[in-house]
Amino acid sequence: MRVRLGALAGAAALSGALSFVLLAAAIGTDFWYIIDTERLERSGPRAQHPLGPANRSQLEPLSSHSGLWRTCRVQSSCTPLMNPFWQENVTISDLSRQLLAMVTLTGISIYIAYSSTAFREALCLLEERALLDQVDIRFGWSLALGWISFISELLTGAAFLAATRVLSLRQRQDQAI
Repeated sequence: MRVRLGALAGAAALSGALSFVLLAAAIGTDFWYIIDTERLERSGPRAQHPLGPANRSQLEPLSSHSGLWRTCRVQSSCTPLMNPFWQENVTISDLSRQLLAMVTLTGISIYIAYSSTAFREALCLLEERALLDQVDIRFGWSLALGWISFISELLTGAAFLAATRVLSLRQRQDQAI
């Protein structure tokens, strides 16, 4: 099977561009972590609720979605988180940035999974198991875009390595002739 260098270069360029676009969309959006309390808020009065027999619809909605830079509540403005790029004199190499991005993505995924588990455990300790069924905690589509971007970056690297291999084999064939 003969692989064309142009096809490999095109695949690498397309995969690299896709990776960049997906990563930019993931970083810029606020749907990494979603807490949906709509069913809890529709349930009305709860006699055993920790706040007493209050009507849940009178309280501020608890649903929110979070990104890397801010957390947004359903009916209020977004609250910014800290900005890690506030210092102007920080110089980091490209390799360090890529490694930092991969570690950050992995760390965020682990943190979100831990937060969800900790929330479930806290509710069990409070003996509010019925409350757990009414609160939906999940990863958002921004996190999925980040992981797809990472996979696309790996495919870009594989395409460049394959192109290098094809060039190396062609040079050997030319030298043999």
